[in-house]
Amino acid sequence: MSEKKGIEVLSTEKRTFPPSKAFSEKAHIKSMAEYEKLYKQSVDDPDKFWAEQAEKNLTWYKKWDKVLDYDFHKPYIKWFQGGKLNASVQCLDRHVNNATRNKAALIWESDGGEYKTFTYQQLYMEVNRFANVLKKKGIKKGDRVTIYLPMIPELAISMLACARIGAIHSIIFGGFSAKSMIDRIQDCQSSLLITADEGMRGGKFVGLKSNADEALNECPTIKNVIVVKRATGKMPMEPGRDTWWHDEVNAPGIGLYCEPEQMDAEDPLFILYTSGSTGKPKGVLHTTAGYMLYTNISFRYIFDYHDEDIHFCTADIGWVTGHSYIVYGPLS
Repeated sequence: MSEKKGIEVLSTEKRTFPPSKAFSEKAHIKSMAEYEKLYKQSVDDPDKFWAEQAEKNLTWYKKWDKVLDYDFHKPYIKWFQGGKLNASVQCLDRHVNNATRNKAALIWESDGGEYKTFTYQQLYMEVNRFANVLKKKGIKKGDRVTIYLPMIPELAISMLACARIGAIHSIIFGGFSAKSMIDRIQDCQSSLLITADEGMRGGKFVGLKSNADEALNECPTIKNVIVVKRATGKMPMEPGRDTWWHDEVNAPGIGLYCEPEQMDAEDPLFILYTSGSTGKPKGVLHTTAGYMLYTNISFRYIFDYHDEDIHFCTADIGWVTGHSYIVYGPLS
């Protein structure tokens, strides 16, 4: 029997790079000792630690009955059972009744240099309007909505609108093919698709709508398609199924306010699929409270974010880093 060998370490790097005194004094966690104290609290009494974090950092309609319930053998983990909240309220509503409403919530620049900034108030209004569009299309709590968009503001707006009404969003990376769409749409049984006529990737336009049309030949659960006009808008639109985003949000009767759905802490927020590089894509379901608290405090502590900062993340929202550190973490 051969001896088991460990990992051979070749690096001899010993240097450390301590932050400046000014940085440390301002930081949320000001020293390694402070970090270790916080970590010890989380390990010694996790229920108390996470209850304090949830109380301080999340907006609740109703507090939880139990912080944590888990069994690694079955397995399951449940956070904040009995609690009620809404992810879009956490990201938007809590900002609009104070001066934060006039601060930039989303700053977007296109490949071609087009530039848009949405304040919290503006983003709140866009999300409410589109949430009402989704409701007009018959989307309700628990329904799945697939989003296949380039990195444009409508992507974040779609996510938050779904969260507002309790729909479960499933985002497909804008660089994926029609075949990749089929696997994901069929698996989660989406009833509505949000896409764009085209998207820009690597300096070239990608026909997102044409990919979607090909995929939908094998996805009968999709009853409605909402299309963002990103380029020329010159592509086939199927009557009775396809409509333009701008027509929908500007239609008579689309209200400026949508009452948020009170979600149970363990209600699903989104499904995001693995890349499929090692087999069929697997849908990973993230529930509301645990995910929102994780992204909130990891964004604050790891990136040491302060209210006066501008945060830039190079990820694509089509992957979980983009979900967490472009949308839900920064806005929450």
